[in-house]
Amino acid sequence: MAEEIEVGGGARAKLRNPLGVVGLALITIGIYYFFWWYYINREMRDFGRARGVDLGQNPGNSVLAVTLGALIIIPAIVSMWTTSDRIQRTQETAGVQRGANGPVIFILLLLIGPVGLWYAQSELNKAWTAQAGSLPDAAPPPAAAEPPPAPAGPEAPEPPSPPSA
Repeated sequence: MAEEIEVGGGARAKLRNPLGVVGLALITIGIYYFFWWYYINREMRDFGRARGVDLGQNPGNSVLAVTLGALIIIPAIVSMWTTSDRIQRTQETAGVQRGANGPVIFILLLLIGPVGLWYAQSELNKAWTAQAGSLPDAAPPPAAAEPPPAPAGPEAPEPPSPPSA
């Protein structure tokens, strides 16, 4: 199951396994792809709103462009281009060092779909991980529990009492 993380302002995003995304898209004959497309665009929109950056407005339009819009080709290409750019800007906003290049994601999505899905999701995971690590109110990892004190039993030697003066 994908790990859900807080990305600020109450927005949540999922760290998905990139190979899982590709596998589910292939197994479901592409149906999962449309759900994935909606969710990544919604997560980027919510993250952008929380950070005061425009990372998209309506993820439903993005899905409509890659489904019905694909019949006239241009809307699907535009949606792939803008989503690829959003992934790049999401990484910049999250503070990822050496982030993805939007046009590379676009070319992979357009020409080698499964590789593009894998690459896009792995780059989004970098952004979500970087963002979760930079949240000021992020809870620190739990500290290692201290071992319990040794039981005091009759085997324990008594400390010598100090001499009285």
